[in-house]
Amino acid sequence: MPQDTTSLSQGKAQTSWFSRNNQGGRLWTLLLFLPPALCLFTLFVVVPLFEASFFSFYRWNGIGELNNYLGLQNYSKVIGHSAFHTAIGNTLKIVAVSLLIQLPLALSVALCVYKQSWANTVFRLIFFLPYILAEVVAGLIWKFIYDGNYGVVNMFTEFFGLENYFILGDKQWAFAAILIVIIWKYFGFHMMIFIAALQGVPNDLVEAAKIDGATRLQTTFLIKIPLIKHAIILSMFFSILGALQLFDLIIPLTNGGPSHSSHSIVSYLYTFGISRMRIGFGSAIGVLLFIACVVFAFTYQNAFMKDKK
Repeated sequence: MPQDTTSLSQGKAQTSWFSRNNQGGRLWTLLLFLPPALCLFTLFVVVPLFEASFFSFYRWNGIGELNNYLGLQNYSKVIGHSAFHTAIGNTLKIVAVSLLIQLPLALSVALCVYKQSWANTVFRLIFFLPYILAEVVAGLIWKFIYDGNYGVVNMFTEFFGLENYFILGDKQWAFAAILIVIIWKYFGFHMMIFIAALQGVPNDLVEAAKIDGATRLQTTFLIKIPLIKHAIILSMFFSILGALQLFDLIIPLTNGGPSHSSHSIVSYLYTFGISRMRIGFGSAIGVLLFIACVVFAFTYQNAFMKDKK
């Protein structure tokens, strides 16, 4: 009898623990969806990451056995490569342009069109359309626009009687042309984030500020922008992380040229690693990029996105 009583009490304790943690069916949902997600994450993220870390210590073309161990030579070659330095500089330029031009532009447009009206809805759609386009399609469109023989640039040069100018073939201006495309392509995404945040600003505060005599600029900078600080921080996070991973726009526009002057870190990895069948070298670049992304993500979240009580 004592043993039966003990088993019964343990069963009741387990049942009560399950019922406490299964409020609203959350535990069943966790047990149903978490294992497949973990399996997919392990298969497509964790395993390739460990494989890339392993390959980065070898000279390997992706075919045959791994028998040419190099140690850290791939990493030293990457760090000492001038094209890699250019790619890092270009990535920092993307970050700077995104934070100093793209986000302020998106916020300015959001402040103009965040109120509910049919006209604002039309403008939101127009501004958001570039983001809907696939990156490769957008790159090909802008490559035609920049074309010195048949594009829009050619129309201007002919109108002013100038010689044909190929901006994507100019080492000094090719990456500047890419930055224009980046601003055009992604500012609509950040605009929609800001619009969603602005629509959550209480109208009572805005009306109270107007009654107190606050101007439109004062209302914007002292009430609206401080109240959407969380959205601005989130957009900055997306901008920087996106800059570290930019690839799809550069390949159709310049393929990293001319003279490897317009590479991002990922396009550099593709050109010098995958395209040239230098899997070990490319793996070293991928590991360095992964470390940079992880360090940035954790540092940024701890500094700006951590809940402060």
